Amino acid sequence: MDYMVTPEEDGWMLREVLRRSMGVSYTAVKSAKWDGRIRVDGEPRPVNVRVSAGQRVTMIFAQDEPLYQLKPYDLPLNIPYEDEHLMVLDKPAPLATQSSAGHPDDSLENALFFREGCPERFLFRPVNRLDKGTSGLMIVARTAHAQHRLQQMLHTPSFRRSYLAVLEGIMDPPQGVIDAPIGKEKTASIRRIVCGDGKPSVTHYETVQISGNRSLVRLVLETGRTHQIRVHVSHMGCPVCGDFLYGTELEALPGRFALHSARIDLIHPITGEEMHVESPLPPELAALM
Repeated sequence: MDYMVTPEEDGWMLREVLRRSMGVSYTAVKSAKWDGRIRVDGEPRPVNVRVSAGQRVTMIFAQDEPLYQLKPYDLPLNIPYEDEHLMVLDKPAPLATQSSAGHPDDSLENALFFREGCPERFLFRPVNRLDKGTSGLMIVARTAHAQHRLQQMLHTPSFRRSYLAVLEGIMDPPQGVIDAPIGKEKTASIRRIVCGDGKPSVTHYETVQISGNRSLVRLVLETGRTHQIRVHVSHMGCPVCGDFLYGTELEALPGRFALHSARIDLIHPITGEEMHVESPLPPELAALM
């Protein structure tokens, strides 16, 4: 299996590309990393190296080794659109997108595996990913070709993602652009921060509604850094409601926070058709306002 690292993934660890972009299972990565079956530009590399845009990542599976060791998860899925090339899913929260050591059973990947009839060579190809605590629309490609075309379109006018978030506080000014580089916090493995040596990160926002000291804001990503919206609004002094990592957890939102992928505007990667898919704000988030 070959994969070309995209500009969005520049600087990612090799293991992140294998798991998140190529969809290789944790078990398969673990078994392959010791015997040279994971390669970058043809050379065996450890999974903790960082890769650059344009590099070719190759995963060689052992004979008869399954791509996945998935477990069927019987969870009803809301799929507003699907065809032979892709599907748009409305992910609930809290729900992990991909199976992992922490979520071996309850993941969107396992739920789709069950929905598709548990095929032997099932391959999960998410294009835009959502955190466990984020709900809403995301695209899963059905073919490697569609996945490649969609990844090329990310963060272009042909693939526009709009989010709704309930924030603690009121953005000043009420609409604008947050242009602040984001990098990893050196003392934490997950948290990101705004820092001078971070990667360029741009978020457009517009206040939709204000209720007391909370506001409902529409946000559009120009770049796609990890936790970008959550980091940017927290940096502006208005963290996402219930965000236990960048703000304060809320009992009203167990396991999730008030961020929702509300709309995708897409030029279909194969047919060229204009697509517009929307998902309403979940009731538990609307209740915060």
